[in-house]
Amino acid sequence: MRVIENSSFSPAPVDVVLPCLDEAKALPWVLGRIPAGWRAIVVDNGSTDGSADLARTLGAQVVHEPRRGFGAACHAGLTAATADVVCFCDCDASLDPALLPAVAGPVLDGAADLVLGRRRPVTRRAWPLHARLANLELARLVHRRTGLRLHDLGPMRAARRTALLALDLTDRRSGYPLQTVVRAADAGWRVTETNVPYRPRTGRSKVTGTWRGTWQAVRDMRAVLAERPAGRPVSGTAAGAGR
Repeated sequence: MRVIENSSFSPAPVDVVLPCLDEAKALPWVLGRIPAGWRAIVVDNGSTDGSADLARTLGAQVVHEPRRGFGAACHAGLTAATADVVCFCDCDASLDPALLPAVAGPVLDGAADLVLGRRRPVTRRAWPLHARLANLELARLVHRRTGLRLHDLGPMRAARRTALLALDLTDRRSGYPLQTVVRAADAGWRVTETNVPYRPRTGRSKVTGTWRGTWQAVRDMRAVLAERPAGRPVSGTAAGAGR
């Protein structure tokens, strides 16, 4: 059962969901870079290194999601959020949360419904060649499936909370970010990209850093791309119209 701690926070203009699995080394830097006035929601996905306790002492709201999976953590954070606009960001220090205003800005201004941070590696070590090639192929398949011309389906993104919930996302593993994009496209959302620097992560990758994680990610994403397109009654703009 998902457990939410520190739930007495005052409303924030933007909530930042940070899926977390053993990221104690990265947390101080990540949480220190959250934009002023925005709320950090750290979703602990079964850490054994004290990440949840550390996040709490650093002022973040902590959500415990015992069901393992990137999508499970992301969705737990989304359902715990209360702000009109929600951002997602990895918690491994590969992406700088201080750049989130540039990602969320078009959503806050009403110019876009979903903004993706297009990762631009600062060193070769940040994003191995095989991972970049796989991402390019995925972008090609997404274009064939949705018509969207994207370069990256990275983990830094922003959208309105009620609109995201209306997408009825079901993937709870590695396919969650992809399913967000596919279903947003099916619903007619305005989807855009903005460049963000991508740095070497702190610690070991739980997905592309292992053969098992890589295979699971591929399987999850194939399943998402195989979904039949479905018309959705609520657009990204309409879902936020009552704010």
